Amino acid sequence: MNRQPLTSRALKPTIFFAALVPLALLVWNAFHDGLGANPVETITHETGSWGLRFLLLTLLVTPLRRASGWQALARVRRMLGLFAFFYICLHFLTYVVLDAYFDLHYILEDITDRTYITLGFTSFVLLVPLALTSTNAMVRRLGGRNWRRLHRLAYVAATGGVLHFIWLVKADLREPLIYLGLLLLLFLARVPAIADRLARIRGSSPGESASSARQIAT
Repeated sequence: MNRQPLTSRALKPTIFFAALVPLALLVWNAFHDGLGANPVETITHETGSWGLRFLLLTLLVTPLRRASGWQALARVRRMLGLFAFFYICLHFLTYVVLDAYFDLHYILEDITDRTYITLGFTSFVLLVPLALTSTNAMVRRLGGRNWRRLHRLAYVAATGGVLHFIWLVKADLREPLIYLGLLLLLFLARVPAIADRLARIRGSSPGESASSARQIAT
């Protein structure tokens, strides 16, 4: 029987419960008057920020796995991606329900007229097929190569998310610029020469990406 090290077995439940902490804090603050003078703005900001953070963490898994040689990381990538989608859904629903009050005309006008909302909505739409195809069954149905091509849209969605944040903030750009810097590093890590170098750090092979596509939904 193949026994996984304790740290590998504990990785998924640890990340799962850690990923719920931001939501738990929001709920706690909501019931204890801790959301500030503008609760809707606080919820919108927190859910959007955590959605973007989890999306960037999802993209960080592969270069980190190649550099560290810790193959167990591949098994948490899907979960991180789904948490990113979960928080971004909460972010979008906060806007639709608490800000726009289900006013479809107002929402459509916002999406078409305000650039940062156009970018945010586009990123959200791009993540929908990625969430729907995150299962093992969809990996098999699409085939590893087609699945990987589709899930490269995560980089496009992350780019849109970072630009959405930059356009939204306007004044204090420190946080969104940190995300932009990390995203640029993640793009850099996809350059073949750099990806090969990362793979050689621990003696892993770039060809492992095919097998990691099968592991993503485990």
